[in-house]
Amino acid sequence: MNDYSTTRDRVEHYFDRTATHTWERLTSSAPVSRIRQTVREGRDTMRAKMLWRLPKDLTGLRVLDAGCGAGQMTAELAARGAQVMAVDISPQLVEIARKRLPPEHQDRVTFASGDMLADDLGRFDYVVAMDSLIYYTDADIATALDRLGARTRHSVVFTVAPRTPFLMAFWTMGKLFPRSDRSPVMIPHPFQPLNEATGGRLVKAGRVSRGFYISECLEFRP
Repeated sequence: MNDYSTTRDRVEHYFDRTATHTWERLTSSAPVSRIRQTVREGRDTMRAKMLWRLPKDLTGLRVLDAGCGAGQMTAELAARGAQVMAVDISPQLVEIARKRLPPEHQDRVTFASGDMLADDLGRFDYVVAMDSLIYYTDADIATALDRLGARTRHSVVFTVAPRTPFLMAFWTMGKLFPRSDRSPVMIPHPFQPLNEATGGRLVKAGRVSRGFYISECLEFRP
């Protein structure tokens, strides 16, 4: 997974050294620009859509929040009673998530910084990976899902960037004019090739399109 490792390192550099404060503000209630507000609203909608794929009562179940970021998904999983392993490649974002977690949920969450695919994170009933696989190729996503699925009892709920004209235009511009201080370029994926790469084990779970936030929720069943 050399391509995966290279992309993972680039994502770590961006979120832990370049964009920490941007994401801290975006995932808070602080005022943001109109464009970033659409991203905030889109992410809120997608998070709810992903959570709908899981049982309302997660008491006694172990859930991996793969790429937990600033911890919004983590807090909601814990509020449902889950034992949550919250991991992110960015230690700074993990620390923000830790500080934001309500005290009443702290005994249900374990935080870690590092690779979300690490085998030593253990086994899970469910995995959620919101916008943490959007920078990877279909081959890398398929390998990641196989590794997570091998340790997951029910399903992996994750998001990708769908292949739309709007996103393809941004992707092309990003490839033509790369900048070191910009977010890693996400890779748009049409459903069928990605589904074939995973052995036909994907289920469409809904798309969110809110301004500059366009994302598709998929469910992988091991």
